[in-house]
Amino acid sequence: MKASILKALGTSVVLSLGATSAAWSTECIAPANPGGGWDFTCRQIGKILYDLKLVEEPVQVTNMAGAGGGVAFAHVVNERNTDNDLIVAASSATTTRLAQNAFGGATADQVRFVGAIGADPGVIVVAADSPFQSLNDMVEAIKADPGSVAFAGGSAAGGFDHMKPLQILKAAGFDDIKAIKYIGVDGGADAITQTVGGFTQAMTGDMSEIVGFIQSGEVRALAVLTEERVPGFEDIPTAREQGYDVVAVNWRGLYVPKGISDDDFNMWAERLQAVADSDEWKEAMVANGLAPFTKVGGDFQSWIDQVVADTVTLSKEIGVIQ
Repeated sequence: MKASILKALGTSVVLSLGATSAAWSTECIAPANPGGGWDFTCRQIGKILYDLKLVEEPVQVTNMAGAGGGVAFAHVVNERNTDNDLIVAASSATTTRLAQNAFGGATADQVRFVGAIGADPGVIVVAADSPFQSLNDMVEAIKADPGSVAFAGGSAAGGFDHMKPLQILKAAGFDDIKAIKYIGVDGGADAITQTVGGFTQAMTGDMSEIVGFIQSGEVRALAVLTEERVPGFEDIPTAREQGYDVVAVNWRGLYVPKGISDDDFNMWAERLQAVADSDEWKEAMVANGLAPFTKVGGDFQSWIDQVVADTVTLSKEIGVIQ
């Protein structure tokens, strides 16, 4: 999708929302539909920013789905480059897409990454009535008939959610990764709906996206992709303990327009650090299965640059890019 089209789409979304919204001082763009991880990031951080009186007015959340985050990225770069009251939810999915040149030539240095204040553990989930009782059950089924299992995820094809099952199958010695079926939708909530509805056999996503569905009994998690089991969800085994050496966590954080001043950037870093340090955020992390992961401020961009470089290497290894 061309940048000009992305720009037009992004502008139309904002206008349609802004026309009916009250005035606000800070806007947080969630680059997906309501209910997913980016939406969670904006709403939780936005609420705490206001509760802590770090912003004067409630933070307006704008959902701007499309192109796996590309619509929002292009909108920020092309339309809002100097807007110091704009923050945007970001995650490992953002850097994955940038690494794979999925945003039409856009690069990570076209915005400024403020920081990450939590890591969302990757998960592989099935509907409650799925015949798969373990990750091994699913892997063996795919080995026997690669087309028999389709995954739904909240990132576009080749994105971070897509990579999770590919890494697991690769760890299992299965190399025909192009045979793995993956359906990319706009956000984790849509991916869960696909799986609960029986349109796909599994969902690949993040812990925060499935907590409510786990608690309601609609889905079961076959594996969490962390080094150790997640506090509060100790009944979900890791992929590692099931024999698959895969760790994939999705950091949760923010980026801001590149054209804002260093003072404004540092202000947002201080605000984000204050959110990270708050009891309210610690409670939100526990309630949503987030693990502690705080990198805030000027060194975060250099960390992002390394992550992008590592992702390029991994993407080439699994055949997502040449």
